[in-house]
Amino acid sequence: MSRLTKSDVLKMAGELDVRFVHLQLTDILGVVKNVAVPVEQLEKALDGQLLFDGSSIEGFVRIEESDMLLLPDPDTFAVLPWRHGGAATARLICDVLDHNGEPFAGCPRLALKRALARAAALGYTMNAGPEAEFFLFHRDENGRATTRTHDQGSYFDLSPLDRGEDARRDMVLALQQMGFEVESAHHENAPAQHEIDFRYADALKTADRIATFRFVVRKIAMGHNLHATFMPKPLYGVAGSGMHTHQSLFRGGENAFYDPESPSGLSRVCLHYLGGLMEHARGMTAVTNPLVNSYKRLATGFEAPAYIAWSESNRSPFIRVPARRGLGTRLELRSPDPSCNPYLALAVMLACGLDGIEREIEPPPPVKGNIYDMTEEERLVAGIRSLPQSLGEALEELKKDAVVQETLGPHILEHFLKAKQIEWDLYRTQVHQWEIDRYLAMF
Repeated sequence: MSRLTKSDVLKMAGELDVRFVHLQLTDILGVVKNVAVPVEQLEKALDGQLLFDGSSIEGFVRIEESDMLLLPDPDTFAVLPWRHGGAATARLICDVLDHNGEPFAGCPRLALKRALARAAALGYTMNAGPEAEFFLFHRDENGRATTRTHDQGSYFDLSPLDRGEDARRDMVLALQQMGFEVESAHHENAPAQHEIDFRYADALKTADRIATFRFVVRKIAMGHNLHATFMPKPLYGVAGSGMHTHQSLFRGGENAFYDPESPSGLSRVCLHYLGGLMEHARGMTAVTNPLVNSYKRLATGFEAPAYIAWSESNRSPFIRVPARRGLGTRLELRSPDPSCNPYLALAVMLACGLDGIEREIEPPPPVKGNIYDMTEEERLVAGIRSLPQSLGEALEELKKDAVVQETLGPHILEHFLKAKQIEWDLYRTQVHQWEIDRYLAMF
């Protein structure tokens, strides 16, 4: 498919009567940031001539180094599916350059591009497809988010008791207007939990779409007086929200993960990639599961993986291999959650898989039984390690993993570790309501 050019974007903006353009980027934590410009500035923006203050963005630069440039990717041009005052508004996703016009080492999108360039040097392109889950809760009379819901639905239920189903339908329509090919939308396991799946694409486009997906879902939810949250575990005792990520490597038009001569249909490339993901599972978890709250989901039960294993049949392991073969051969990494920075998460997944290919890391045999039913001794005998059980533990594992560190690069690594260590320290030193309820009257 041909990519859009600067001329294409300028022509489309005129034909669609676009009045404003949102230039979007993400900070190191994956939060979407935005600079709005009148359409008259669009050509200047496409030439990478618009400065912005990088010192205001999490993990970018110090105040004395604040001038930075945005370089929009013309192929990300899309008109937002809502209007303000009757005027159409478009968006472009940007790479970040330093004031000299050089790629900025702290730009998450460029970190993914570096990983993709490494794959290309080995002859591969990466495709990825996410399954992003989220909760829809009511807002209070002041518009603040709550965890209240009248929804008592479960998998694939219709839920007429609240506005979730109507909101989900409008989200799908909005995403389709922005060029998404939505494959399915349904209620998930927990009350108030939903999932919208869109078609896989190359990894960069997928990361862009995840970032777009999150802000569109939240915007449409607000219109229904609901709050959409991608917090992994907002409710105790029910399933948390994951972002299972399907991934495959292609060489030309052929799926490099497929081998029709193999009994399993999986190529050595696929198995080595799988081995790389398992080898680096603990080191990459701080990136794929970056919140204190992420580790409330990565506990036993509710199908969230807590142990590093793979299977072709059950859904308890870290990696599942769906049954489809041929062009559809892929791995499903089940640990990531939708709070992650999609650019950094896909970058480290790819880098860890490529390390497995380059070093020919053999994965252990697949696990056929339910790992949650195994005793600790049985898991030890089978060589099944656990994922980190807290953000603090995950950060220590990241500090040991050279492949993940190299993928992030020194700048992102330093600022990511600093921000997350502060988050962990604040959490572990707080006195929480559970402790008051449990201990205050007892001791």
